[in-house]
Amino acid sequence: MPNLKQVVDVLETLYPLRYAEEWDEPGLIVGDLTREVRRVAFAADPTWAIVEQAVDWRADLLITHHPLFFRSVHEVSGLGFRGEIVRTLNTNGCALWVGHTNADAAHRGVGQAAADLFGLVDQRPLTPIDDPSSEHPVGLGRIGRLPETMRLRDFAQRVFDALPMRTAYGIQICGDDDAPVNTVAVLPGSGDSLFDEVRASGVDVYVTSDLRHHPVTDAIEQARYEARMRGRGIALGQGDEGDVQVRPMFINTPHAAIESMWFHYAIEDVPAAVARATGERVETNWLRDNTDPWTRVITAGETR
Repeated sequence: MPNLKQVVDVLETLYPLRYAEEWDEPGLIVGDLTREVRRVAFAADPTWAIVEQAVDWRADLLITHHPLFFRSVHEVSGLGFRGEIVRTLNTNGCALWVGHTNADAAHRGVGQAAADLFGLVDQRPLTPIDDPSSEHPVGLGRIGRLPETMRLRDFAQRVFDALPMRTAYGIQICGDDDAPVNTVAVLPGSGDSLFDEVRASGVDVYVTSDLRHHPVTDAIEQARYEARMRGRGIALGQGDEGDVQVRPMFINTPHAAIESMWFHYAIEDVPAAVARATGERVETNWLRDNTDPWTRVITAGETR
């Protein structure tokens, strides 16, 4: 069987660490490079419940999208849950590898998986990465178009139906339900830092997560203002004169749910790449637990 070092080399070929954002530190977090890898589990978050499932399944490697450590730490003792997770992984011989923003940007990574499953064609990265060694366009997010124009309400339902887990939070939509949608930007994960790039792309709708009140309000108010001015024959921002559609519209999804769409690809790509590199097959398991923190939502239409 391949050892952990061989599997890590495969992972970092599929999802190169050089694609990661400067603030990010993905890669191997826990593990003995000499140990054999027979079983590989996938999950969105390395929560305590997920780690317990991986250990119970006797996984040799747990691959998660979200890091166990977002910031530098000075101890991994049992005084905190992260230290206990590290101890549990080590004790049970289970390594932890994180594919975060490097997997976001990779070919058949997080961004492309979501865009593909939403039905987008003619895709390109929202923020490209120049990598002459890659045979495919890479970078954060995706921009694409739908094969046929559809109403916002119908596209939003498609997004909801494509998510691999149902959450109490559901999805939120900003825009006219009957507005036509043809071009789409997708950024799984927290997306309000790229509003300028999305507006510059001229897409009809932006699908992302963790949208905050003030950035969304500012973005939609600016779009409405530009639409009003275009209606008066004054072109501002994107769009042709006379086009009064307010864009972009927004679909806000649960963070872990949209990013988990990556595992539709990873659960096939990783064992296939390991087999090509080592001649050995590994067993895989997608741990699909909902790791969204919200357990209930009360809506305006709900009565006691």
